[in-house]
Amino acid sequence: MTTVDVTELPVRGTTYWLLSDVWNIVRRGLTHYRRQPVNIAWQLGFPILSVLLYGYVFGSAMKVPGGGNYQDFLMPGMFVMTMAFGFINTATVMVYDSTKGVIDRFRSMPMSSSAVVAGRGVTDLLVACAELAIMMLTALAMGWRPDGGLGFLAAFGLLLWLRFSLIWIGVWLGLLVPNPEAAGGLFAVAFPLTMISSIYVAPQLMPDWLGWVAAWNPISSTAAAARELFGAPGAAGDSWIEQHALLMSVAWPVVLTAIFLPLAVRRFQRLSR
Repeated sequence: MTTVDVTELPVRGTTYWLLSDVWNIVRRGLTHYRRQPVNIAWQLGFPILSVLLYGYVFGSAMKVPGGGNYQDFLMPGMFVMTMAFGFINTATVMVYDSTKGVIDRFRSMPMSSSAVVAGRGVTDLLVACAELAIMMLTALAMGWRPDGGLGFLAAFGLLLWLRFSLIWIGVWLGLLVPNPEAAGGLFAVAFPLTMISSIYVAPQLMPDWLGWVAAWNPISSTAAAARELFGAPGAAGDSWIEQHALLMSVAWPVVLTAIFLPLAVRRFQRLSR
């Protein structure tokens, strides 16, 4: 029988175990998608259907400030909508794990509490990459032709940056709501969040007070910046927030992450106390 001297085993640091825990959470999340393809089909099917409906049904009736094709104006907004609605999926997964005792099991293990939250975030970002890729392929099939080069990559990065910040809102809400049915009601929050924005209509075409609210909506900055980087039509409004859309598309997610990431971690740590 071979004996092993434990003193000769490599010593693993805190960072190693944190990354290992995060990877295990990510692998678990991706395994669920592989074993339950209906879930990812719904996540991808809804935005694709929305693109087709808004692009073809409403496209001929909508105006674009400064002129241009409405489908070209719409597509960057639809990418933003997909990223914005993602926090509902995050919240649903978190509340399901919480009510089924999975979170309690994680808490009973010798693992970092932040690893569970971070693992959920990494999983959602990977899914978001797949969502954006499929959405863009759908848009290309409809005739959308963005400017290429660094602008395209920068716009893709801004969309993921927005999704990253909204993940923590989803995690926090998922740990607050009592059951999966209540998590489904979060659609009532996401719907006005996306409708009162520049995703579908430019704020300058709305009544003054509503246009001001839409312009200061964080997702409007990302939509305007994405249009600029993709080379899509849509003249920016005269307000400061619209003239600095690129700057605010970076700043807004920083603010949201700084607020909700600590809240999500703190809420996880306080569960079952």
